[in-house]
Amino acid sequence: MALFSATTTTITSNNKPTSTTSSSSSLKTLLLLSSTLCILFFFVSLSSTTSSIDTTATKSTISAAAAATTATSPDHYNHHNHNLSISHIAFGIASTAKSLPRRLPLLRLWWRPHLRGCVFLDSTTTSSLPTFPPTCISSDTSSFRYTYRGGLRSAIRVARVLLDTLSLSLSTNDTNDNDNYNSNSDHIRWYVFGDDDTVFVTDNLVRTLSKYDHTKWYYVGTNSEAHEQNEWFWFEMGFGGGGFAISAPLARALGRVLDSCLVRYSHLYGSDGRIASCLAELGVGLTHEPGFHQVDVRGNIFGLLAAHPLSPLVSLHHLDYLEPIFPNMTTTQAVTHLFKAVEVDPARILQQTVCYDRWFSWTISISWGYAVQLFERNVLLPDLLPVQQTFRPWNKRPNPHSYMYMFNTKKLPNDPCVRPTVFFLENVFSDSNGAIESNYKRNISEGCLAKKGTSKKIERVRVRSRKMELDSRQLRAPRRHCCDVLPSSVGSLLDVSIRECGEEELIYMQP
Repeated sequence: MALFSATTTTITSNNKPTSTTSSSSSLKTLLLLSSTLCILFFFVSLSSTTSSIDTTATKSTISAAAAATTATSPDHYNHHNHNLSISHIAFGIASTAKSLPRRLPLLRLWWRPHLRGCVFLDSTTTSSLPTFPPTCISSDTSSFRYTYRGGLRSAIRVARVLLDTLSLSLSTNDTNDNDNYNSNSDHIRWYVFGDDDTVFVTDNLVRTLSKYDHTKWYYVGTNSEAHEQNEWFWFEMGFGGGGFAISAPLARALGRVLDSCLVRYSHLYGSDGRIASCLAELGVGLTHEPGFHQVDVRGNIFGLLAAHPLSPLVSLHHLDYLEPIFPNMTTTQAVTHLFKAVEVDPARILQQTVCYDRWFSWTISISWGYAVQLFERNVLLPDLLPVQQTFRPWNKRPNPHSYMYMFNTKKLPNDPCVRPTVFFLENVFSDSNGAIESNYKRNISEGCLAKKGTSKKIERVRVRSRKMELDSRQLRAPRRHCCDVLPSSVGSLLDVSIRECGEEELIYMQP
């Protein structure tokens, strides 16, 4: 066709057909220009597409980085756990038909009707079983070997309380919630285990676990106070008496492999060692939380309670092996008395606050809800933080190693009259506005009182505070509170007010 010919035919003025190339130059120019434009358009389009791809990739990278930051940020964990409540926790408590009757008073002190879980017994009893807290019979463990000489094979049964708790069908005792344990298993975020003489502060348990992402594998607890016990068993084991918590996905994974671990670890002494060993095989280590307390000591634990860590109090154990924590009371009465303060302000219970009276050169150390110590001298704060060794070693036949503990200790003066004056909790009140008043009464012998100086007139200490509300950041990075000595119109009363410290405030005796 003519359009694709290199030459064209034209009509001349003499009307003779003539072959010519007069317009070929213009045509070549046109074709060259068109080709150039096409090539230019191609490169512009390619550049635009590449830019679009790069922009999209950059946006995707930024979005991924933002998502990763969100996933690991404290706010992300807080988003997942800020609404953690006691209903998200299931308890598996190990007991026996023989020990349960004498442990019921302490169990009922902290167990609430809405709690999920069960107290597991080795067998039925001749007497009727209590309906509160709920009791269950442990599964049969007779097929498992126990080879620790001199130990108790009940350790296998107690270890399998985890499986029994996972598989048990329980109601919540909530008339508005008839879902059983299995059908509502997705609601459970944590499984908590302890002994029948473990006393939990459930509000603080919730606070402590809210720091962690329950969708990840966590094993939370503490080891023994006694270095000797940890060396004998394991420093990275959550001691069962102090209680430990396992996140739901980890508990389910552990439940699927636990029986095989029980076969391999027949030579171990206790149930908690079996659990810790199996978790180690799963690649999970213990996350230490100092609010759990195994209490592997004997005698008077005043020193432990008067210098509690900044972490909230989560549990106490072995209370039957100790002297009552308040004078002139039985063990049950004393723990019940402590729980009067727990009910008013659980986050503040046993929190140590120190303030100074410049006029008299007094140092006042408050273990809120428990006791106040009054020193007639200036005692630097770091010297008040070590635990006074008011207790004896757990080992009934102690050796020098038995006196080594997992915290700093200091010896008490041999002369009791040289020690600070101690005031024990008398009562505690609160109002609807969050204002709290706790009162502490002096406990000292007449002989020592006569030897006191400027402080002998003080018969009571009144401590004013507000309910402690800790957010997730404060739980992860706790700070001690400050206090002030207030003017008092009563000569026998020492008035103190607790408050949050200023931004750069130091706790010391100001000149």
